[in-house]
Amino acid sequence: MDKLKNYKSKRDFKKTSEPKGKEKKSSKKLRFVVQHHLARRDHYDFRLEYNGVLKSWAVPKGPSYKTTDKRLAVMVEDHPFEYRNFEGTIPKGEYGGGTVMLWDEGFWECEGNIREGLSKGSIKFILHGKRLKGKWTLVKFKEDNWLLIKERDNISLFENIEDFNTSIRTGRTMEEITNNVKKIRNSKKKSLVEGIEISNGSKLVYQKPKITKWDVVNYYKQVTEKMFPYISNRLLSTVRCPNGVEGEKFFKKHLGENKYGLASLKIKSENGKRDDYYYMVDESGIIGEAQMNGIEFHIGGSKVGEINKPNTLVFDLDPDENLSLSKVRQGVRDLKSILDKLKLKAFLKTSGGKGYHVVVPTKKLKNWKQFSEFAENIVKVMVESWPDSYTSNIRKEKRKGKIFIDWFRNKKGSTSVAPYSLRAREGACVSMPIKWSELDKVKPNGIDIKEAIKRLKRKDPWEGFFEINQ
Repeated sequence: MDKLKNYKSKRDFKKTSEPKGKEKKSSKKLRFVVQHHLARRDHYDFRLEYNGVLKSWAVPKGPSYKTTDKRLAVMVEDHPFEYRNFEGTIPKGEYGGGTVMLWDEGFWECEGNIREGLSKGSIKFILHGKRLKGKWTLVKFKEDNWLLIKERDNISLFENIEDFNTSIRTGRTMEEITNNVKKIRNSKKKSLVEGIEISNGSKLVYQKPKITKWDVVNYYKQVTEKMFPYISNRLLSTVRCPNGVEGEKFFKKHLGENKYGLASLKIKSENGKRDDYYYMVDESGIIGEAQMNGIEFHIGGSKVGEINKPNTLVFDLDPDENLSLSKVRQGVRDLKSILDKLKLKAFLKTSGGKGYHVVVPTKKLKNWKQFSEFAENIVKVMVESWPDSYTSNIRKEKRKGKIFIDWFRNKKGSTSVAPYSLRAREGACVSMPIKWSELDKVKPNGIDIKEAIKRLKRKDPWEGFFEINQ
């Protein structure tokens, strides 16, 4: 018997994004979910996992911690287990049309036999949620009409259910969920960028501030023209965040399933194995990577056509966490003074973190050995000139009260974060090119995604970068 037959018969899955779902084998720990459902009538959907599906009740007024409240709970069709992740909108005119928000979730345990409780119309259970906890009862009094009642156990987390009006998982209000979906649906361009279909555009990538996958794609679409010249035809690696920047991250260094605007280059590693590394040949590659949850773009120091002839020095100033911003800025000035003496034109950008990046285009170093030694010698001069302020030692215990000048980015196979790249960390900051005159005005993490977009209208702070032949 298909327990989901009734559920499926009520829905057109070509129109609704609700999960079609299937039955699953229940685990030892059973889940529950409560969804605030702003449909034709505002109500809460109370769902308990059992026997591979979610047993479901519509509770018009929602759960109450008052033991004297007997809240009507109308039993509805079983829902698929995957429904516990559904947050979004059901199109108007479809069954249940309206906005759905994940209001609470957790685990539940039945006091007694669940099958008998369902059959007799009385289920006593304990909830282990974030907003609903303790002992509860569902009791049937007429056909599909039940009552949801709080048992006496001295647990009460709220007096009015309206006190909690945001999603337990994404932090969004009902209005924000509705507006976000409308924004995506209002334009076909919002689901198709550069010929690339964007999936799960409403997924939250950043929690603070709340930024969706679509917001990330839209950002990269706007910066593509400025960003692409810096990352094209260079070995590329991206930080991918399939579950948002607070979830698990991994570096993508080899050509995989995303082929948009990308090409591969076989490079022999130290163990003699030849691997397919990848690089970007077309602007669509930026959007393609964003679709695959690529947030940070890192690039190598040479073009793939001249893989053994590096041409871009990068110095990353990484300060001890207790060091003042004024000392970090002085470090940038000290480094620039050395580069000036060497008649090297340098460019400045924020890191999106604690320090600044100083970037030097140069074509005069013949190979990686010369390139790395040159970068190391510049840092040695800094350390010898100001031994109390700087270190070239990568170990954190050696940088107490100092700035680590990271020159290791200038070795073969190493990469550094690209200009205009977002950083995969809280705040949605950008590694943004800035003018030297802005050093004392812009903090290392002072440009976020919104500010970066505003700055695109300004004159290019790195004008002339590609014309330099020093």
